[in-house]
This record gives sequence, structure tokens and C-alpha cells, in this order.
Amino acid sequence: MDGKYIVQFENVTHKYKSRTALNTCNLGLEKGKIYGLIGPNGAGKTTMFRIISGLCKPTSGKLYLFGEEEKRDARKKMGFLIEHPYLDMEMTAFQNMKYIALLTGFQDDERIEKLLHKVGLGDALKQRVKTFSLGMKQRLGIAIALLKEPKVLVLDEPMNGLDPEGIVAMRKLLRTLCDEKETTIIISSHILLELERLADEFILINQGTIVAQVDKIELSGGNALEKLYLEKMGDCYVDVG
Repeated sequence: MDGKYIVQFENVTHKYKSRTALNTCNLGLEKGKIYGLIGPNGAGKTTMFRIISGLCKPTSGKLYLFGEEEKRDARKKMGFLIEHPYLDMEMTAFQNMKYIALLTGFQDDERIEKLLHKVGLGDALKQRVKTFSLGMKQRLGIAIALLKEPKVLVLDEPMNGLDPEGIVAMRKLLRTLCDEKETTIIISSHILLELERLADEFILINQGTIVAQVDKIELSGGNALEKLYLEKMGDCYVDVG
């Protein structure tokens, strides 16, 4: 364990029966940085996020959160959007957030409204979620993840379904959270151009193994992240943006 890391994987392996989803992964995330997690479908990204969130446990190895071996209470300081937001389609955006807030012992209607405005749903807070587009549901999922002012934010494909204006607004929101609140953010996306604009470091994973971890300042030239991806993983599908 290294105390400078807010999230740390130490030789983490995870297996689903005979398939190895993560293979002896070592990873450290520092406070106040944005990390881009990149890899093809089935590379192990979602499994990594599920382990951080506590939805599954490592088959072997250790997870440290906030400098201590994994503890349930640590996740009270974290926010998650993994795979897709779990929403009640018959409830409004505000009601969905209010419900989650009550479950977690959080009661602040004013903050809920501010968050909905912040993610671009201010005009839709009384609208039933069943009428939402995919992008609007993603925005609501991110607002829910931000409810408790997390020190660590884990986002699995948060740009999914967003239009270009929404992607730019989300990039600005996440950058502000990192810079002003020192929130540590780890985000997966197939849109390399957006990740290259947003993240401070990039973690490349393939077939359950971390194949590279690169600081943004180490990248140079046009489409540098795309070139690194192709160098490390060949012709695996990716959306360059």
C-alpha cells in the first residue's frame, strides 16, 4: 500500500468461473486527478469499476480506498455511474434523486435542484424519466453520482447518448470538480478525442491486463492518444471522436 494513492489495486485478479476478467492488476489513483480508462469491449474496465464500487470482490489481491484496506464506509465518500443509471421510469428526475437521497440519509432539496441544473436538466426536473432520451438519463445518473459531493467519482461511459453540446458541458463540469473540489475522477470512454481533452492520465487495459499508464504530458503530436492506443492494442475498435 502507498499512502499517496486515494484508490489502489495491489495484484488484483478477478475471475468469472474459467474466464479471467482482471489479471494481477496494479494501479494507483492520486487525489485531484482525472484518469481515462481505455480499452476494447471485454477488456476488464467494468469489472475494475465494479470492484471499486463493491459490486464484486477480487478473487485475489487487495483494494485500498483512502489509504486503508477496503472498508464499506469508504464508499460513502464516493459516487458511481456504472453501466447505466438505475432509475424509476414513472418518477420525475427530482423524485428519483430525492428517493436516492432519502436512502442514503441525505436531505437537501435545494442541492438536488442545483445539481439537476448543473447537469443540464433544470427544465426537466419535474418531467417523468420515461420520457427522457438516453442522454438525459445519463445526465440524471451523473447528478445522482454527485449527490454526496464525492471525493472519488467513477463514471462508466458517461458521454453515452450526449449530443456535442452535452459532451462539452460534461467535460467542463468534470474539469471544474477536479480543479476546484480536488475530486479524483476515473472515467471510461471509447471517444478518445474527448478523453484526451479531459484526462490528466490514461490507463490502457486489454484482456484484463493494464498495458500502459501514461501522463498527458508524455503525449505529443496530433491524435497522440489514438496512436498510443493502436500501438498498444492494435486494431481493437475504438471511436476516435
